[in-house]
Amino acid sequence: MTTTAPTAVNARVIALAHHAGRALLEDVLVRHGVTFHQSVTLRAVVAAGEFIGRDELVGDVSGSLKTDASVVRGVIEELTAAKLLEEDPAHASRMRLTDAGRELYESTSAESADIAARLYAGIPAEDLAIAGRVLALVTERANAELAGA
Repeated sequence: MTTTAPTAVNARVIALAHHAGRALLEDVLVRHGVTFHQSVTLRAVVAAGEFIGRDELVGDVSGSLKTDASVVRGVIEELTAAKLLEEDPAHASRMRLTDAGRELYESTSAESADIAARLYAGIPAEDLAIAGRVLALVTERANAELAGA
């Protein structure tokens, strides 16, 4: 393992970390035949619980990915066509994972958790907490600027 001299946090350092981690995740997703946008959408459904309203899901994912709602609606349709996501039979405006969708989510999540464990191994919990707070603040400020744009 090689280490580098301490680097000040800036947009480039954050972007490099994001892209390196995402590349590792994309390798997992490709093996399972799912896209990054589809993975984020499945995760949003899981985070919401058993069901999530379609409009709420579109808002959550488009906000997370900073993408147009029409793109997210297309992703929902892809997941529905692939039988990974379905409408709640009792309330057509709500979405839920199918058994296949839950299995896919659990499999890709387990693999990505293994990657994260390797990436964060040996980093003191205090450092991770500080990094988490800093990145949450940067995200909050960027979101505020986007909302004002």
